[in-house]
Amino acid sequence: MLYPQRNKNRHFIDLSGFWEFRFDPDDKGVGENWTKGLNNGCPIAVPASWNDQFADDRDFLGPAWYQLKFTIPWEWDSKKIIIRFGSVNYLSDVWLNGEVVGHHEGGHLPFEYEISDKIESEDNLLVVRVDGRLSDDHVPPRGRPMNNPQTNFDFYPFCGIHRPVLLYAIPKEGLRDITVRTSIKDTTGILDVKIETIGLNDAYVNLALKGFSSEITNTSIIQQNIQKMTLEVKQAKFWNTETPNLYDLTVDIVKKDAIIDSYSLKVGIRTIEVKGDKLLLNRKPVYLTGFGRHEDFPITGRGYVPAIIIKDYSLMKWIGANSFRTSHYPYSEQMMDLADRLGFLVINEIPAVGLTFKKDVIDRQLELCDQFIEELIKRDKNHPSVIMWSLANEPHSSLKSGEFFRKLYDKTKVLDNTRPITVVNMMGVKEKAFEFCDVLCINRYYGWYMQPGNIEEACEILSKEMDKLYEKHRKPIILSEFGTDTIPGWHSQPPEMFSEEYQTEFIKKYIKVCRSKPYVVGEHVWNMCDFKTSQGITRMGSMNYKGVFTRDRRPKMAAHLLRKLWNEKD
Repeated sequence: MLYPQRNKNRHFIDLSGFWEFRFDPDDKGVGENWTKGLNNGCPIAVPASWNDQFADDRDFLGPAWYQLKFTIPWEWDSKKIIIRFGSVNYLSDVWLNGEVVGHHEGGHLPFEYEISDKIESEDNLLVVRVDGRLSDDHVPPRGRPMNNPQTNFDFYPFCGIHRPVLLYAIPKEGLRDITVRTSIKDTTGILDVKIETIGLNDAYVNLALKGFSSEITNTSIIQQNIQKMTLEVKQAKFWNTETPNLYDLTVDIVKKDAIIDSYSLKVGIRTIEVKGDKLLLNRKPVYLTGFGRHEDFPITGRGYVPAIIIKDYSLMKWIGANSFRTSHYPYSEQMMDLADRLGFLVINEIPAVGLTFKKDVIDRQLELCDQFIEELIKRDKNHPSVIMWSLANEPHSSLKSGEFFRKLYDKTKVLDNTRPITVVNMMGVKEKAFEFCDVLCINRYYGWYMQPGNIEEACEILSKEMDKLYEKHRKPIILSEFGTDTIPGWHSQPPEMFSEEYQTEFIKKYIKVCRSKPYVVGEHVWNMCDFKTSQGITRMGSMNYKGVFTRDRRPKMAAHLLRKLWNEKD
């Protein structure tokens, strides 16, 4: 899925701003023809979650309605016109000028519809119904009535249009998709490029790669809808965390000596692989330092805010992190673009958190996970920063889960066999998916949820469990979550739970265990920042306080400890 661009052949309009909005607590909107336009609406900001924008109705999860009026430029008359939603959580239905456009399930990933036959040259009315209500057969699923809202996951179920809505125009004949896979032979970088086209005859493809004083081209006549081409870069500048070198790849479609379509993307030449108990980047061992984190901020909720992305990357650079996991859903495309540019390694996770494998929902949940991994790979396959696909976080694993993840693993390998695959686990040696996953990711909270207040005992248990896991599977292990809830400004001596001293001691000793194991290839602290949760007796103020930064990005003591540990030179 190519992100919209502006050039001589392609154009887009960002529909972000103030839309009209209306809650629909009685679910009467369809019956009353709100599909043709809303009355008695109020302004709402798009993109952003709706939950914290108003004085009331914070915990209302839907349904709710959005509408926007817009016009298109006159020069778009000869183009194919598409509307693209970056993320809508959870169910969405779209109408244009009273006509059905489409339905999509799942937040966090983009979807789009061609609307060429429905759009008017002047006034257009776009209506979107969003339903974020939780359900057992959704991914992620609803939980038990122990918290409000009833999540089966430990973050707030923000609802709404979370990322930009783009209206874009492309040629009716031209590019459909581009896939770039890179490999390395000595000092030469090899790019295998697959170009998908539509509606073309008597045309050819021209590839041009530029950067670091190199300019390489390749031309091929289009004989079918899928064209495969190769570029070789002598003395290539490889992409890595220290020097995230990016080349500019341009794909032109030429017909009758004129460029009728064109697309450019940044390309990083690198390899990622598992060999024995090591994770190799460009055939050299790499050790991950970083976080699980959330797209979460006051007022905007999970909505796209460019300044927050810049701030978070700046803090990760300051603290010495080189990686993060997109817990527990894919992050914005802009976040991924900057990971490429800034040299961060990303474990990219679908929103399969808290899966239950109940008999009446397991087939539907597998169908949704299949959809989500396909959508994610289509979106992020060309990012050098993406080094691993994560198929789930903390599934409630059982005998059924092994077959479930085997099917999902096999599908993922068909879609992309260039990256390792993991499942982030809380079950230990009982996790069936670890038998075939490439990397073992484990979340552990000994000394917090278990053995509370006893860090020494916690570390002994962690050490023994890691050894047992490695002895059974002989695969690299990442400690993908560990941490403690910590109230900012709460101090104690000796350290006790919820104090900044306890968080600091806990993280320091857990990292010592990780560094003592040659098969451990990464440590991701949970969490980078405090974040919003549902209300419950274990979450004061509906917050998870495991961040080493506060929700508004102020450092706790643990942040300074990590900066020291992660910037130490061997």
